[in-house]
Amino acid sequence: MSELNPPSFAEAINAKGFTGAAGFRIVTITPGHAELALTRRDDLVQFFGHFHGGVITALADQAAGIAVTSGLPQGKIGVTVEIKVNFLAPADGNELIARASILKMSGSIGVATVEVFARDDRSERLCAFCTATMRALDLPAGAIR
Repeated sequence: MSELNPPSFAEAINAKGFTGAAGFRIVTITPGHAELALTRRDDLVQFFGHFHGGVITALADQAAGIAVTSGLPQGKIGVTVEIKVNFLAPADGNELIARASILKMSGSIGVATVEVFARDDRSERLCAFCTATMRALDLPAGAIR
């Protein structure tokens, strides 16, 4: 079996484009698992003051992609084919935590689950649950430096 993608690969992916601008932080990566965090900012909330559903979805998508990519051979990357998010409670904490795990890898398709928690100084509350289907693609030459 080929060597898996190292955590530095996911960090390079996370730093580029939207995810870097949004402030997604990688907390931990192990093969098949990823935990990401996002600190609350005024530009990330909706009119009630909770994290916006699009922000929650984007964080879950990135966590799922990194979890799947971490379980792929070097030079492969997981890209989203389908994503479903169930919003379970208002995300009213000062930070979001997304914990993703590969549920099943089969050929070039992987399915990941993600639990998203709203965290404050006192507790962590489950606010969303996600399933994401990812396709393993070859990373284009020079795409990540």
